[in-house]
Amino acid sequence: MLPLPVREHSRQLLEEHIRADVLRANGYEPRHRVLLSGPPGNGKTSFAEGVAEALALPFFVVRYDSLIGSYLGETNARLRKLFDYIRTQPCVLFFDEFDAIGKERGDTHETGEIKRVVSFLLMQLDQLPSYVIVIAATNHGELLDRAVWRRFQMRLAFPAPDRRQIGSFLDQIIDTWPDRPRLQTGKIASKLGAVSYAEALDFCQNVRRRQILGLGEIDVEEALRTELELWEARVTPASIDAERSDQAAAAADTHS
Repeated sequence: MLPLPVREHSRQLLEEHIRADVLRANGYEPRHRVLLSGPPGNGKTSFAEGVAEALALPFFVVRYDSLIGSYLGETNARLRKLFDYIRTQPCVLFFDEFDAIGKERGDTHETGEIKRVVSFLLMQLDQLPSYVIVIAATNHGELLDRAVWRRFQMRLAFPAPDRRQIGSFLDQIIDTWPDRPRLQTGKIASKLGAVSYAEALDFCQNVRRRQILGLGEIDVEEALRTELELWEARVTPASIDAERSDQAAAAADTHS
């Protein structure tokens, strides 16, 4: 359920790498630096995995716990080792939560070390050969350094889906079930509210788990009804924020 611009750009990206010899014969290189931006759970990681699978390339995911060091220059040294290794073969290198390392250098709260890391990262990105496809994903594009944005030849938005899109997504999933519930997918989408594709998928999988474990005693209608009731009672960031606000108001009343 990728947005149309993303589907078209992904098609172009794959074609450029499959037919890279044609481009190089005419003095061009395929684009190989892609930045994905949008709220979590809407396909950024799946996009990166899909590119690697379509091109039959190794897929490497950067682990920040192994990359970011606590000592001066340690992170840059690890970045250098990473990029030196990556250059040895055609592959897809995926940075998830890229804002963890590509932060705005003008942020007064950041240290000089972070600024040096960002500058070194930009230099490494510039020097990568085109057979290494770098895909970076962020949930907070506003945190990225402006120079980071310029380094990426494709900048693709993965917006949160609306209810119509979620309804279509549910249709695709439910079509694979042995039994289809009577409740229309559009109404299910309305009951789910504002969700990501990942959340909608989790919900559908929970319905099927409940039905499967019922061993024929729980039909799809009952499983769906139960999961919708549980969905309404789930904990969400909004409910936590509301609880905190209530607690703060109660504390203010106590001290007034």
